[in-house]
Amino acid sequence: MSSDNPQNLPEPELPQAVPVKRHRWAPSLIWLIPVVAALIGGWLAVHAILSRGPTITISFQNAEGIEAGKTRIKYKDVEIGEVTSVKLSPNRQAIVATAQLSKEAADYLAEDSRFWVVRPRISGGSVSGLGTVLSGSYIGMDIGKSAVRKNEFVGLETPPIINADLPGQAFYLRADNLGSLNTGSPVYFRRVPVGQVVGYELDPKGGFVRVGIFVNAPYDRFVTANSRFWHASGVDVSISANGLNVSTQSLAAIALGGIAFETPLADNGGVPLSDRNFILHDTREKALQNPDREMQPFRLRFHQSLRGLSVGAPVDFRGITIGEVTAIGVEYMRERKDFDMTVDIRIYPSRLDSLSHGGRVSGKLSPQQLVANGVRAQLRSGNLITGQLYVALDFFRDAPPAQLVVRRGVAELPTIPGDLDELQRVLQRIVKKIDAVPFDSIGKETEASLKAMRQTLDSVKKLSEGANNETLPQLNKTLQQLQQTLDATQKTMKADSPLQQDVRSAAQEVKETARSFRALADYLDRHPEALVRGKEAQP
Repeated sequence: MSSDNPQNLPEPELPQAVPVKRHRWAPSLIWLIPVVAALIGGWLAVHAILSRGPTITISFQNAEGIEAGKTRIKYKDVEIGEVTSVKLSPNRQAIVATAQLSKEAADYLAEDSRFWVVRPRISGGSVSGLGTVLSGSYIGMDIGKSAVRKNEFVGLETPPIINADLPGQAFYLRADNLGSLNTGSPVYFRRVPVGQVVGYELDPKGGFVRVGIFVNAPYDRFVTANSRFWHASGVDVSISANGLNVSTQSLAAIALGGIAFETPLADNGGVPLSDRNFILHDTREKALQNPDREMQPFRLRFHQSLRGLSVGAPVDFRGITIGEVTAIGVEYMRERKDFDMTVDIRIYPSRLDSLSHGGRVSGKLSPQQLVANGVRAQLRSGNLITGQLYVALDFFRDAPPAQLVVRRGVAELPTIPGDLDELQRVLQRIVKKIDAVPFDSIGKETEASLKAMRQTLDSVKKLSEGANNETLPQLNKTLQQLQQTLDATQKTMKADSPLQQDVRSAAQEVKETARSFRALADYLDRHPEALVRGKEAQP
């Protein structure tokens, strides 16, 4: 017996454990929700990974309008990606935007694809990007056509004028200066806007400006190898016999500048694909001139004032412009101790060939033959109001013999004085001859002769009144004196006397001058437009 039960009482019986069979646990329906959510999340994660497109970087000069996680990338207003980060470039000269594109946008990443920030802009008289005022800026995309793929791009600072998928053709014009052209300036064909300027750049050597234009379809078929382009900016004003003529393409061309082109109707050929370059002329008149295939330089020497002659003045042959003045100078001649006024010109012989119905004129006549036949250069007035001069080449059969001289490798054509200069010399000779006539001595001699005759007549009258035997001898003496006076007067008035010859010469010169001015007055009466346009050459 143990010490724990001193009274030896009987121990109570303990209840016997009865095993109970456990029931199997059944999941509750509420657990299906997180399971389904996990499955959906996993599926979305896998789909996002599988549908993720390429990652690209775009460099811009600044980050205006670009925010990571907010700025979208769109092509034709369809979202194809999103900017994920924006940071400075390693050289700190630009910003680099990293963007994640969708999977279907992988084929859009051609080497010539373009990106730009779409924001409100005012350029060239047009407003764009107004829709981004409320929605915010986004990056626009234009898909290129190159087969080469790339993931790093340099963004454009201004939106492109022409999209890559726009139907039409691009052409390039070479101009001496840009004028008032700008990106977006219109291009006209028969005053119909058919395209616009897409860009321009200066030649690396600074010799010319290269202007790029785009002509929309179907108007691009009117551009052929023989098309002529010219500046259509501003207003062309001309004065002719029909009055004042003002011409312009449109008000837009006045404000923004523009380009116009024209193609001859007989030209049905197309532009070679290997050459889409043209010359951009200053005016329509220059553009429509026949192309100059060859050029011959000459030098002219004048001994008169060149006031009114300027570089670019035309060289005229009987009303046809065959060249232009290229330089004006002066050269001191030591042998004569005088100055020669030099005028450098260039002549385009092909302009005469184009007017001879296919005949080769410039190949049949050499400059030596022309000079031997009387061709001379002369300064003529092109406009009496402005005083402008031009160089005229013509045949002067009575001109002194001359030869074609070559100095320092430049051929020199002989010249003759101009019309106005020759008229001035004739007037000066007439004035000198008239001034040489002794009108004072002639008047004094005539006055003395008339006075002597009057005195003689008075004496005859007195003698006749009191005639007698004493006065008759005196009367005879007086009559003899009168006869001598009449003989002297008759001698003076003879046709071969020096006085009569001088008077007749002066009268003839005055008569010729009057006839010249009468002819000039008659011509101006019949052709008043000559005061502005100059005298037209006779055919």
